Amino acid sequence: MKVLILGGTSEASALASALAERSIPALFSYAGRVSAPKPQPLPTRAGGFGGVEGLATFLADNRITHLVDATHPFAERMSRNALAAAQRNGIRVIALTRPTWEPIAGDRWERVAGIDAAVNALAGPPQRVLLAIGRLHLAAFAAQPQHHYLLRLVDRPEAPPPLPHHRVTIDRGPFTLDGDLALLREHGVERLVCKNSGGDGAVSKLTAARQLGLPVVMIERPALPPRREVHSSDAILTWLGHNSDPDVDLGV
Repeated sequence: MKVLILGGTSEASALASALAERSIPALFSYAGRVSAPKPQPLPTRAGGFGGVEGLATFLADNRITHLVDATHPFAERMSRNALAAAQRNGIRVIALTRPTWEPIAGDRWERVAGIDAAVNALAGPPQRVLLAIGRLHLAAFAAQPQHHYLLRLVDRPEAPPPLPHHRVTIDRGPFTLDGDLALLREHGVERLVCKNSGGDGAVSKLTAARQLGLPVVMIERPALPPRREVHSSDAILTWLGHNSDPDVDLGV
């Protein structure tokens, strides 16, 4: 057995620790989009594979038998490539994901299908908007230049985003409710835009928005081909045959 973890999430890091503690042979892969990724207790690589063909070759060259897709829920291309490469090589594949966030009483969500729809949802008079979407799609919001954007990023961008009015704050989760309430109040934020990433590390901004009565443009996850998904390291260990807990949900 040899496992490849496609990482970049806190869940991937927890799984890496669980495999290392049990001496399960494994490799960890980062996409290479963060300048200082968290060190892992496994042999680690960073960067792309070169599409499905490159990933399939990597799997074969490294004799990978089990592939765990623990990438960000919006890493659509990588997730599709993982499924295709695993099928091509005839190896087992599973996704370690976070349950989606769901609105509760008091939330003011506008659900949209993607970045373009989120940009369109901001049509209207100027507002102070928190963009909590990462750095890859910031340029799209130049189509709504009337707003003042607060950008919360893990790394400072190499070049200023093409947004006439913006401010950058550098921070890395997990975030707290007190911290997010202070951030929204300090900058006078009137609307949030975020991706439905799920999990606990970044949910506090939604609780803060609810308490302050702020509307949220919620970008829903991309649709992916059918795949087996689980939500815990224990479920991955059971899938690998290293966990005897009969109550662990192995997904579909």
